[in-house]
Amino acid sequence: MPFLRERSGRWSVPKIVAFVLVLSPAAWVAWLAATGGLGARPFNEAIHQTGSWAVRFLLLSLAVTPARRILGAPKLILTRRTVGVAAFAYAALHLTLYVFDQKLDLAKVASEIALRVYLTIGFVALLGLAALAATSTDGMIRRLGGPRWQALHRLAYPIAALAVLHFLMQTKLDVSESMMVAGFLAWLLLYRLAYRLGGDLGPLRLAGLAIVAAGATALGEAAWYGFTTGVDATLVLAANLDVSFGLRPAAWVLVVGLALAAVAAVRAIIPAGKRPRGAGGVRGPARAPATASQGAGGGTR
Repeated sequence: MPFLRERSGRWSVPKIVAFVLVLSPAAWVAWLAATGGLGARPFNEAIHQTGSWAVRFLLLSLAVTPARRILGAPKLILTRRTVGVAAFAYAALHLTLYVFDQKLDLAKVASEIALRVYLTIGFVALLGLAALAATSTDGMIRRLGGPRWQALHRLAYPIAALAVLHFLMQTKLDVSESMMVAGFLAWLLLYRLAYRLGGDLGPLRLAGLAIVAAGATALGEAAWYGFTTGVDATLVLAANLDVSFGLRPAAWVLVVGLALAAVAAVRAIIPAGKRPRGAGGVRGPARAPATASQGAGGGTR
């Protein structure tokens, strides 16, 4: 498997770990299907699980760049293509299972996609992921040229926004997971904006970013419930202060964001010479040459 090796020909541990990671959900769903663990409506459950993993892997691919900067782990960049292409693969499987659930009636599938807004949004996101996956190779980078390739792959963010919106709209009752995913996407977008404006984010800026993203998540959740169900927005906002039933999406965004700020703070006080090998920071704008290892949705994200 050449794609699991580095350019030197040596096996790449980050690539192998990422490959196992992205295969695991598919293996689990297959196991559940074989053992009757998908419930009374196995196709429906498999459709939802593959769709959820498509969104999760898409956000993970977008999180690689901030993670390698904050954690001081530059080799994480080697995982991005695998994770990004996996997001497309799960989205394609999501659609394929839906087609089978509709008894392979392609006319009905096409009409449903055209008439149901949330399906239209999801299909547009799938087409975008297909374009990113198809252009994630060295050959396509050479054909398109670095600037055009990076411009194309910056579309990963609006594609992710469409995917998260599709996730929200198809959720029938509890939107906690989809709203949490939306909150993490807000963090990723705000991080990219802050980095472009001011370079590396230190612990204080990361803590501020966590607070802003969590606030945006809480407001988004309140607005969503208010618009779709008519629930008083103040009640939804107040629910974020009650942890008796677990953490709300905004709280999870805050916890993860503050954890990253804490990691950055620890790294800032540990002398560079005493850090583990390969844990050096990534300074500056990090405009690395575009390679296939940067992957679907790669570039300077």
